[in-house]
Amino acid sequence: MKIITTLTVSLLTSQTLAAVNIGLNYPETGPYSVQGLAQKNGAELALAEINAVGGILGEPITLIRQDTASNKNKSAQNVADMIDNQQVQMVLGGSSSAVAIAGGKAAKERDKLYFGTLTYSNATTDEEGHSHMFRECYNAWMGAKVLSHYLKENFADKKYFYITADYTWGWTTEDSVRSFSSTTDNTKHKRVLTKFPGATDEDFVNAILQAKAEHPDVLVLVLFGSDMAKAVSIATGLGLKNDMAIVVPNLTLGMAQSAGADVMEGVIGALPWSWNVPYMQNNERGIQFVEAFSKRYYSYPSTSAASAYSILYQYKDAVERAGTFETAAVIKALEGHKYSFLKDEQQWRGFDHQNIQTVYAVRSKSKAAVEADKFQQDYFEIIASMSGNEAAKSHEEWLAVRQVAGKPNQLE
Repeated sequence: MKIITTLTVSLLTSQTLAAVNIGLNYPETGPYSVQGLAQKNGAELALAEINAVGGILGEPITLIRQDTASNKNKSAQNVADMIDNQQVQMVLGGSSSAVAIAGGKAAKERDKLYFGTLTYSNATTDEEGHSHMFRECYNAWMGAKVLSHYLKENFADKKYFYITADYTWGWTTEDSVRSFSSTTDNTKHKRVLTKFPGATDEDFVNAILQAKAEHPDVLVLVLFGSDMAKAVSIATGLGLKNDMAIVVPNLTLGMAQSAGADVMEGVIGALPWSWNVPYMQNNERGIQFVEAFSKRYYSYPSTSAASAYSILYQYKDAVERAGTFETAAVIKALEGHKYSFLKDEQQWRGFDHQNIQTVYAVRSKSKAAVEADKFQQDYFEIIASMSGNEAAKSHEEWLAVRQVAGKPNQLE
């Protein structure tokens, strides 16, 4: 006999009443699963808060989740299923730009919006950009640009070595860092590519040994998630931090935790948001989020969590300003919209749908400083910041990329 518990009835009733489904296309498994869990947690907190005040346009919302495993083909399949069979109104997610790009195309084919959470490849809103893709996080260009001041000040005319994930995010991130650090000569500043997804520990050991043999002043790990954690741990274990600086162009709290405080100490990186930013800016709404998240999950929110949380609130805001869930009207409400939510002012830029926002360069704190924190998660010291308008590509630079790629000069 099938037993229906009170909890089951409650869940069934909630699902029956829900009129609005939102899709979360995220890595529950694979090398970016830590970032996926953070997205899930951020989205579920936003969902609970939004439903507590009446949902969106008075309709409660539910979250439909599917695992990408950081596989672009699975991403597209997920989005198709969520829209075609589960009637989601929009999809958010990321952690791998190839995943976000593939998911975004599947959403556009079905006239639904896709919001990128962690998708740092320039291509997402450049040559692969389209009318139905909105990127909440920064991109590789913006991250590299805020890092460039620190790198030029401390490592001008020094030798670099790049270890890069072999897919769109890795390529465009490496290109951006090379451009802004004046290390485009790949005969002097060499690199090795690592498979993505599916790189093994042996792959990372071999890559690190190649870097060590070149004796660079700066080792740039263009890796993400558990791949980055493995590589920086191997580099530390082999003593490379005694001879060279280690730079990770895109950091998250989850990545730092995966590697550990002793391994991360002194590592330089960039990110679009950190849990301590709202306190630095005295941003009441941002502080409220950090404290609500911490109370619910007994940890600080990462960039991943903040992105998913923000997207749900921004979608709610756009739908309610438009007065409808109709996609074209919501796009119009988003384009050019300025707001302040978890930090200072941000904008959904109209011509490329890139979120324009302040970006940060950070240095990982000492093990002692991290361990003194109540959650042992106080990893990042902000060493530089840059406004979004200064960090992002100009309209002219964006048009030049689109022209080379043979794409129209406006999103379609």
